[in-house]
Amino acid sequence: MPRPTAAQLAYGSATVVLCTLAMLLLSQTSSGVGVTVIALAALGLGLLVAMTVSQPKTVRSAVNAKSGGAPARTPASASASSPAAAPARSAPVERVPVRHAAAHASAERVHQR
Repeated sequence: MPRPTAAQLAYGSATVVLCTLAMLLLSQTSSGVGVTVIALAALGLGLLVAMTVSQPKTVRSAVNAKSGGAPARTPASASASSPAAAPARSAPVERVPVRHAAAHASAERVHQR
């Protein structure tokens, strides 16, 4: 089981604390049973929030989940001679130098004369 990320810990903890405070203030309960029920409900909500925060997916875990445990194929282990492994390249783009406004204005004055 993977370790929880910092985001999961932060969101889950904040949810537990804020939900507990909100429910205690809104219910105005003072009995031990009421506080216990509210605390358990807040823990459940915190767990739900922590589990729904998206985890970063690694190539290995994504491929293992799809293939049922087969080793993942990383770009370093992929065959460079195969055309499917090479990324498609686009046509080179012509680069044009940027002119400053002052240089552009003086060039226009020269052409107008």
